[in-house]
Amino acid sequence: MATLPLPQRLVRLAPNPYSVAVSPTALLLVIGAAVLHAGWNALVKRGTDPLLFLWCTGVLASLLYLPFTVLVLLRHGVRPEALPFVVATIILHSTYFFTLGRAYRLGDYSLVYPVARGLGVALVPVLALVFLDETLSPLGVLGIALVVAGIFSLHWRGGAWSDRRVLAPGTGWALVTGLSIAAYSLVDKAGVARLHPVAYIGLIELGSCLALMPVVLSRRQDLQREWRQNRASIVAAAIGSPTGYLLVLFAFQLSKAAYVVAAREMSIVLSALIGSVWLGEGDLRRRLAGAAVVLAGVIGVALAR
Repeated sequence: MATLPLPQRLVRLAPNPYSVAVSPTALLLVIGAAVLHAGWNALVKRGTDPLLFLWCTGVLASLLYLPFTVLVLLRHGVRPEALPFVVATIILHSTYFFTLGRAYRLGDYSLVYPVARGLGVALVPVLALVFLDETLSPLGVLGIALVVAGIFSLHWRGGAWSDRRVLAPGTGWALVTGLSIAAYSLVDKAGVARLHPVAYIGLIELGSCLALMPVVLSRRQDLQREWRQNRASIVAAAIGSPTGYLLVLFAFQLSKAAYVVAAREMSIVLSALIGSVWLGEGDLRRRLAGAAVVLAGVIGVALAR
């Protein structure tokens, strides 16, 4: 069957546009991933230096998962066609960790997290439409618009035009983080079709740590201080981060990339609660409202076919 032109694929309706495209098993996987993701990101924000915290987390996670990675690789091997996706996702994840660390250092958790995660929701369906031949209905287009509107409402600052600072601190780094999330999500969708998810995530963790090592080792004293002050939180994040993403990788095998990424973003509402209440960032009502708009857009994308 010939592929429909891009404009026709953009507006084509599925037979039942209000049916949930995520299977029950995939939904359970992404709910667990959302809780874990919001939790370990909050721990990163509480660290002395978020980038160094993230690197320590990655190193420890690599060590924890190394035996399982080796076992899976010995049993299943590595298909040559998987290697370009592994290399690409390592580069993208390294970018993600660096920009996320910078965003958390400058901005509030309850503001940085929604834009970084929500932008992934807005971009992944569009990229999947172009590169994976997936379809997007008008409901999905509306969902993307709501995500963008919610992100903007969260980061708009009162009196912004008068002092020329339109958006809150850290927003620029959060936007780049969102771009990297969208990019590696599409790469990983194709990557786990060619390599077992356990081996895939193990290689991501190890490769990202090696890529960021020159930056981190140039600040050895700060690195030692980060470990001394936050080792318990680092251990918790090291367990939660790869475990949560592993759940996502398994969910990718059960549902379309756009739906898995969208359903995972229920963590956005959790981030508003955690940041405003637990981290003491305040402004709970406005940030919950903005997060709710983003979540409404997520639901629209998740229901779209």
